[in-house]
Amino acid sequence: MPTQSPFLTFKIECPICKTVNEFETVRVGAYTEQGRDTDFCPVEIKWRFPRYEGTNPLLYFTATCSNCYYTREMNTPFRDWKDDTHFKTYRLKSIKEQHLEHLSLADSGLKRLGEAMNHGRHPNETAIVKLLLAVFDEQLSDRPHALDLGRFYLRIAWVFRDLQRGEDTGTVLLRGMMHEIDSRYAQLKTTVETLTNDVVDFTTTVDSHFDSPQLSAHMQSELLSHRELYTAEIEGLKQDISNCDARLAAIRQLLNDHRTALVGGADGAGPGFGRYSSFENFLMELRGIWSGAVCNELEAMRQAVIYYKEAFANGRDISPGNQQIQASYLIAELSRRTGDHETAKEYFASTIKAGQEFIYQNRHDQSRTILARKILELAIEQGRSNLAVLKPA
Repeated sequence: MPTQSPFLTFKIECPICKTVNEFETVRVGAYTEQGRDTDFCPVEIKWRFPRYEGTNPLLYFTATCSNCYYTREMNTPFRDWKDDTHFKTYRLKSIKEQHLEHLSLADSGLKRLGEAMNHGRHPNETAIVKLLLAVFDEQLSDRPHALDLGRFYLRIAWVFRDLQRGEDTGTVLLRGMMHEIDSRYAQLKTTVETLTNDVVDFTTTVDSHFDSPQLSAHMQSELLSHRELYTAEIEGLKQDISNCDARLAAIRQLLNDHRTALVGGADGAGPGFGRYSSFENFLMELRGIWSGAVCNELEAMRQAVIYYKEAFANGRDISPGNQQIQASYLIAELSRRTGDHETAKEYFASTIKAGQEFIYQNRHDQSRTILARKILELAIEQGRSNLAVLKPA
């Protein structure tokens, strides 16, 4: 079992309340992706560390202050915000004033989101909560970054999709943690069993020594007291091992009781969400006081489209080339997924055109066109699927 942590830890001072937090970010290689969906959502995540099975790495995509709930994407610009003159001069003042104002309200959307986080019990739901907090704080800026808002909502949609794929992911995580304890218990039990066998082998060796025909009867008589001492100590050791076996049996029962209490047994139902009967109910109530809340994958994708289109139109946040082609494709694909097939048709066409032009212009530098080629293939394939829906029966 790997002993290295899957995380890197950074100490960062909160720009809003000056609290110094320790944030974790996932190490490269801590998990692998088993393919990607047509909107780039990982199809399956396989962790190298069993206790994190069922946890979406997007839980660590954002960093949330433990004191005031200020949230940003966990990246280099956030880690180095003190050296970011533009952020400190043009963005921080507005965000700070409004963030603290919302924090002072007894029942604000900010406080509800911050207080709902529970990494241990509801890791993937908490990933969505943290992404919503990132949306909340980005919207407080005088000039919000539309591309970031689109990216946040797209990732919220991905986590919703992950939640819908199987059983409650909080339960999956807890089972992963129990798997780690079970593995350690198995190692401990094997160690005791090996010790038992070693004692038997040692006893045989001692007996063969004292019964050796090479020792005269007189010598055997002289060594009798030594043999009795060996026998006494070995019997004492066997008794200690027997006590270990009893302790191991008690620990095994404790593990069974622990698992039942933690995850409700093998077929136990997944937990609710705090005082709410479900995570969806929490989000629906939240939407009553903050319009930025989304309750499912479909709503998150629709919000992502709105902000991607805004970013694509103003050109302020999106670089020409691969990023522009990717944004155009995501508008098309997310529109197709949400049933807006006319918009999808328009943006698939523009993606294909822009992709072909970019690839031709950079035909002598294949390293620059790898992503564009992949997106072009997806745009052609998904564009055909979209046209098939638009054709009259």
